[in-house]
Amino acid sequence: MSTGALERVVRRSASPAIDDVERCDMCGLAVPEQHRHVLDQQAGELMCTCQACTLLFQRDAAGRGHYQLVPETRQRLADLSPKELGVPVGLVFFVVQCDGSVLANYPSPMGPTRSEVDAGTWQALQQRCPELAGMAPGVQALLLDTARGADEHWLVPIDDCYRLVAVIKREWRGLSGGSTVWPAIREFFDGLAEPRRSTY
Repeated sequence: MSTGALERVVRRSASPAIDDVERCDMCGLAVPEQHRHVLDQQAGELMCTCQACTLLFQRDAAGRGHYQLVPETRQRLADLSPKELGVPVGLVFFVVQCDGSVLANYPSPMGPTRSEVDAGTWQALQQRCPELAGMAPGVQALLLDTARGADEHWLVPIDDCYRLVAVIKREWRGLSGGSTVWPAIREFFDGLAEPRRSTY
């Protein structure tokens, strides 16, 4: 995802304006707070979609290799450690790119910092966790949190990861994060286990 698109998603989630009506990036119709997203694979941008556009892109052929609907399913995975992938922090999400490479993304109040994961290391993890082999490039992520005693391992839609970035951006205070950011992160992960509200 491009930096501009990420900032747009985070800005909307972190501090939505009261009078700012969110609109479909495809056709311009107003969309509710709970709505789906489409990845523009050529621009690397995440786009909000209304019900009609969402239904259109539920057919793979409709995207013509340009647009891909972000899935809604979440799956809790067996124990995985960021250390297995050479990652020095406990809160991280991994996204497979269209060329097969994998990027580690470290959420922060300034947005995610990225680094490439060694291909052999990722392949070894796929053998231990076969669910990762079916990850859809760009629109799904392996999300891990082992910081401060947490034990969270999830396969999630990419928009969940940017909601997490928005939580951190909104709650972070000072150099260490302050007293509210970690409880807010815990609340975010608790919410992953709950059924998603219907988004058409």
